[in-house]
Amino acid sequence: MADEEKAPRRKAFRRFYYRGLEVHKLLDLSHAELMKLFSARARRRFARGHVPMHLIKRLRKAKQAASKDEKPDTVKTHLRNMIIVPEMVTSVVGVYNGKTFTQIEIKPDMIGHSLGEFAITYKPVKHGRPGVGSTNSPSMMPL
Repeated sequence: MADEEKAPRRKAFRRFYYRGLEVHKLLDLSHAELMKLFSARARRRFARGHVPMHLIKRLRKAKQAASKDEKPDTVKTHLRNMIIVPEMVTSVVGVYNGKTFTQIEIKPDMIGHSLGEFAITYKPVKHGRPGVGSTNSPSMMPL
């Protein structure tokens, strides 16, 4: 009876696994081992040397400058095709969408995707009433 009256245990955080490995284990992997886990498109990109290291270096610098409890400063970039690697998790990136920089906090779920997938480039349509040029109005107006 005493066990039932205790406060219910808090639900533990959901652990994120990428292809069967936790994020902290992904950080320990070598470059070659990490590439085996990525999709074919990402492997091809990394194999051909299309990895902008200057963005990763700027993210590292922003993380080091931030204190332990706060988020790092936003790092702005136009590199929408940059593939998210485990080292980038918890960083804040401003991704250019053609007009403004969309702020994205990188989470473990985003590993293997590109930055551009999270910064939408168009304004979604809000369907409302038909406008002036719609077919509901008569084509010939009497004078």
